[in-house]
Amino acid sequence: MQNIIFLDIDGVLNSKFWDEEHQREISDGRLVDAGAVRLLAELIKKADAKLILHSGWRFWFDENLKPLRPEAEHLITVMAQEGIRLDGVTPDLTTEEIRKSKKFSLVKAEEILLWLKENIASANSDFSSNDETFKIDETSKDADFPANWLVLDDLELHNGLIARHQIKPDPNVGLTHEDVRRALNILKL
Repeated sequence: MQNIIFLDIDGVLNSKFWDEEHQREISDGRLVDAGAVRLLAELIKKADAKLILHSGWRFWFDENLKPLRPEAEHLITVMAQEGIRLDGVTPDLTTEEIRKSKKFSLVKAEEILLWLKENIASANSDFSSNDETFKIDETSKDADFPANWLVLDDLELHNGLIARHQIKPDPNVGLTHEDVRRALNILKL
């Protein structure tokens, strides 16, 4: 069974504590904590998982996942040093109003569920994204999915199904060993 990790960056691979201690790195466009990336790499390797970016950072990459900004370039470099890479991004369901208010968490759950429906269902011959047997909503059960999946995001994503699959790192410290342990548990590893 395929394992998938949906990754947010801010509050997961960086933190308020890290920000305060690394002002020079931030001014140089290096907005990720290499230690948190190391923990993410440990999780990805143990889970043999695909990594899907669902952060606002996804807009800093082109359609081929090539970085468009120095911050994204640094993220890719630090990830490569740990032997991991991005395998995709979630679709964009934001509206102009959401972009102006910066309340991206209002659509993140829908974006993740749409990615699952379009990618997991279409990749699995037993399921079709047009097939009603592969419904995705808050009543969906884990057995309904042909993949194990996990969401790493420090924000409340306003969806019960997502909440059952979410690790919410403390944005003050970012990803921790305890978060990785809990993530592996969600992925049934």
